[in-house]
Amino acid sequence: MWPSWLPFLYPPPASAFVTAMSAVSLVSLANGGLSELRGEHMAYSKFWHVVAASGKQQRQQRGGTVLPSRDGMLVAYAPAFVAAAASFAVPGAVEGARAQLLSAALAGHFLKRLLECSVSQVLFVHRYSGNMPLATAVTISSSYLLSTATMIYAQHLSRGLPDPPVDLLYPGVLVFAIGLAGNFYHHYLLSRLRADGGGDDKGYKMPRGGMFELVTCPHYLFEIIGFFGFAMIAQTVYALAVASGTAAYLAGRSCATRRWYESKFEGFPERIKALVPYVL
Repeated sequence: MWPSWLPFLYPPPASAFVTAMSAVSLVSLANGGLSELRGEHMAYSKFWHVVAASGKQQRQQRGGTVLPSRDGMLVAYAPAFVAAAASFAVPGAVEGARAQLLSAALAGHFLKRLLECSVSQVLFVHRYSGNMPLATAVTISSSYLLSTATMIYAQHLSRGLPDPPVDLLYPGVLVFAIGLAGNFYHHYLLSRLRADGGGDDKGYKMPRGGMFELVTCPHYLFEIIGFFGFAMIAQTVYALAVASGTAAYLAGRSCATRRWYESKFEGFPERIKALVPYVL
């Protein structure tokens, strides 16, 4: 019997695949966060330079394909967007308002990412430096694609199950919208750091404006908020597992980013936390 103290979730569907994926997603993402804390960084963004500096990564780089970071990000996000958008064309895949809103939110999330990449030269939402190994882009792409498809599938399996006593559908839409907007705004602020030159040899400067006055990674904070928006819309165990795992991973990456800023900029303010203002 489904615990009465979880009134905001659908009972888990009778699917060994979804049950296994819930555990795998949570554990693998949380382990990724621990790896970031240990200094074992995913090779993208500013940490590409850190990762590529190690002898092991240099050997891997010589033996593998490397993409410009912008192209790598397009590879990472496009399949998940296609999966979410295509779900509307699959008969019976997105029946009902909850399933439709979940697929629309997922498509909107990845469409935003693709637009940030594709119009970066015009709107300067992202300014890319360095490269990304093709293997990294494929790893990120596979993770996003699998989690998107499984989230939609888990929602489909919830049809016919008792509805959760606590309905979080429309609050979830609001939370998702806040996360999407906040993430975009802080990505924009990051892009402006290099607009006038300056900074260190890679063009990095201390972020200013918005919640950068309180934390080093407000864009990650709002991404977490967006993923919990997915979980509130879906109200499935799998969506909650993905959101919780994403929070753990981005918390680890945020702490690593703060350490990186401390190493780059002398006198980095102690009051600026990693992810959560005044707390973490």
